[in-house]
Formats: sequence, structure tokens, C-alpha cells
Amino acid sequence: MWSLARRLQGLLDMTRWLDFLAPLALRLYLAPVLWMAGSRKFANFDDTVAWFGNPEWGLGLPAPELMVVLAAGTETLGAVLLVVGLGVRWVALPLMVTMAVAALTVHWHNGWLAIAEGGGSLFATERTLIAVERLAEAKEILRAHGDYSWLTEYGSLVMLNNGIEFAATYFVMLLALFFCGAGRWVSLDHWIGRWLRMTG
Repeated sequence: MWSLARRLQGLLDMTRWLDFLAPLALRLYLAPVLWMAGSRKFANFDDTVAWFGNPEWGLGLPAPELMVVLAAGTETLGAVLLVVGLGVRWVALPLMVTMAVAALTVHWHNGWLAIAEGGGSLFATERTLIAVERLAEAKEILRAHGDYSWLTEYGSLVMLNNGIEFAATYFVMLLALFFCGAGRWVSLDHWIGRWLRMTG
């Protein structure tokens, strides 16, 4: 029994030579998400500033122009650095702050779920239950008065809840990168660190 357990552990340990794949996958998953978020803020700069600054229908943040530049700059620069694997542990910190601010200021009051789900979900709230009911009514209207098959040909209709789910998920992924770094072989951090150790 112990011999089999040791052999299985040995086989599992052999996979460690591929351990660079995990941080690489995290980096390449996060990079386009962050790039799109940052570049959209820059592309719609005036509207984003208005939303960041307005206390009635926006976030009511102070110095909204500066906040937009900081948020969008962190996201776009962070995306580039994640792709090449440069300063990954350092850039993970401001990106985690950005995700935490987004979760607390934009998404928190909506609960956990990004997409509204019904009573079978662990994270369903009264808000999402009502949203699911209204979605069902909207689908009935579309079936009766529209081409429902055409409308849903490329995906199901959903009700956006805009909860913290995605921001929290990205935060956890960045937290993992902060502690494990960019990974070996396919990151500039690896090669710079190797060069510093050889010359130091």
C-alpha cells in the first residue's frame, strides 16, 4: 500500500517540470480581460470620467480624471506586463487594488453573481430571483412577438446581475500570481532573475 502511494506521489512529482504552465495560463487569461477593461476606459474617457465622478448615477469618486487614468493605465500596462511576464509580482499589487475597488464600489451592492440565477443557486438573492422571473417574461414576449430562434441562435438570453463574481475571481488569480510569480521559461522575470543570480 505504501509502496503504491510512494509511486503515485513520484508520478505526481514528475509533473512539476511543467509547473510554469499554471502561472502562464493565469497571465494569458487575465491579459485580454485587463486590456479590454483599460482600453475601453481610455476610448470612452469623458463618459468614464462622468461615471466615476457623478455621485447621483455614478460612483461619486474624488478626482475622477485621475482615477480613470490610474485605473485604465494600471489595467492596460498590467495586461502588457502579464503577457511578457515582466514585473508580474509587482504589477499584481495595483491590479489587485483595482479589482478590490471595482468589487466594492461597482459590484458589491449586487451580491455575488455576475449573471442572475434562480433558487437552485447557492448565491441567489431576492434580486436575482426577481430578475430570473422578469427574464422569463421577456422570453415569453420575444417568443410571441419576435423570432426567438434567431435571437438566441448564438447564445441564451440572460439577465446581468453585475455582482462581484468576476472581480473577485480576477483578484484571486492575481493573488496567486503575486505569490507564485510569472513562472519559469516563458517570462522575462525568470530570465532576468536567472541573469541576476549568475552575475551576483
